[in-house]
Amino acid sequence: MNEWLATVMAEPAVLVTVAIVEGSGPREPGARMLVTAGGQVDTIGGGHLEMCAVDVGRSMLKNAAATGEGVHARLERYALGPTLGQCCGGVVHLAFELIDTALADVMASLRKRWREDSWRLSAIDGTPVSLLLDADGAVVAGAGDVSAAAFGPAFPAIDRQRGTHILRDTAGRRWLADPCLAPRAHLLLFGAGHVGAAIVRMLGELPCTVSWIDEREDMFPSTIPANVTVEATDAPEALVAAAPAGASYLVMTHSHALDQRLSEAILARADVGWFGLIGSKTKRVQFERRMAARGLPEERIAAMVCPIGIAGITNKLPAAIAASVCAQLLMVWEAQQIAVLENAAAAVTTNAPVRLVASR
Repeated sequence: MNEWLATVMAEPAVLVTVAIVEGSGPREPGARMLVTAGGQVDTIGGGHLEMCAVDVGRSMLKNAAATGEGVHARLERYALGPTLGQCCGGVVHLAFELIDTALADVMASLRKRWREDSWRLSAIDGTPVSLLLDADGAVVAGAGDVSAAAFGPAFPAIDRQRGTHILRDTAGRRWLADPCLAPRAHLLLFGAGHVGAAIVRMLGELPCTVSWIDEREDMFPSTIPANVTVEATDAPEALVAAAPAGASYLVMTHSHALDQRLSEAILARADVGWFGLIGSKTKRVQFERRMAARGLPEERIAAMVCPIGIAGITNKLPAAIAASVCAQLLMVWEAQQIAVLENAAAAVTTNAPVRLVASR
């Protein structure tokens, strides 16, 4: 879970969202941070742009404290090169939202729904409206006037393919449409040793979910990242069979015999997203021979990644191996996500816009 969402604010705050990026920018649309009178949580990219955003957020907080009201939301345009002197050279539009009761409700619901797809819909102009929609467009949290009169007779649909964006209703009123999508990447990590623990710590900061599996329950630490589920079982092959299609697998148990069994169970599936096995080139050759003797398809055996990690990193410290493997997983997952988006854009049936529907 992202830091901006995981942090429950005990003081007034402003949510800053990258709404539009034209050209090159320090962060992508949908990047967010929280600004308070004396600090900030998360980042929209750092540098001069972030300093300006913090100043605007604190100005909004100061005005709200002084007047009891203040501007509830605003959209600001920043030319990074000419105005801020940043090398990115693009143009970034930032949405600023005072966290009122409705937005706090939306964020609380998001914390509970982070494994489900949601959309935030917030009014930039006019009367404050902050809503959370599910994937079908039903309002599940938030507050504000969402009647036909407020939205106009033909309120524009949220474009799934655009990601975070600004849209206008028939009256010209601007709205922030902000997808808060569940992590697409799922990893089954077998092994709770030093390397496995180091990988879990790093993946706890990344957009993915992890099933961490080992038969030795006492090996798991007392503190587990929010995106990790511990599975203490002596039948790990059953978890391979139950895994979702396209999942990633990483095998690094304390036993070569168990590694072999798990590898065979994983490669028996035709829908594996990625499979990595810790070990040397010699271990790979041994496993390949045994799996070939058991009749596993040659192309699936060839897809097994062993040794794991990106080329050029030879340090054997658990933290170094973890950094290398996590970088490798990020490369795999980003490539998979690009393929998913390209396929979705090409399929008319999966390109339907999200439209606001009656609250459940």
